[in-house]
Amino acid sequence: MSNNTKDTIFIGKKPLMTYVTSVIIQLATLPLITIKARGLSIAHAVDVAQIVLHRTNPAFMIGDVKIDSELLESQDGRTRNVSTIEISIKKKIV
Repeated sequence: MSNNTKDTIFIGKKPLMTYVTSVIIQLATLPLITIKARGLSIAHAVDVAQIVLHRTNPAFMIGDVKIDSELLESQDGRTRNVSTIEISIKKKIV
C-alpha cells in the first residue's frame, strides 16, 4: 500500500486524542495506516500508537517501525538533522 494522505497520520501539535480518533477511524476502513512524526512530536506518535493498541482495541498490532533523520534548514539558515519516525499499525489477522 502506498503512503498517501488517506493512510498516513501526521502528528503535530493537536491534542493527543485527536490523533487517536483519526487512527481508529482510518483503521475501520483500511487494513494498515502509518503514523509519522519528526522532532519533538515523536513522543506524541509513540503515545498515540500505544493508546490505540492497549486502551481501545486489541485487534490492532504494530507493523514496521522506521526511524531516520532529515536535513532541514532552520530559520537562521543553518542546516540541521531532525529525527523522524514512522509507525505502522495494522489489523491482526484472526
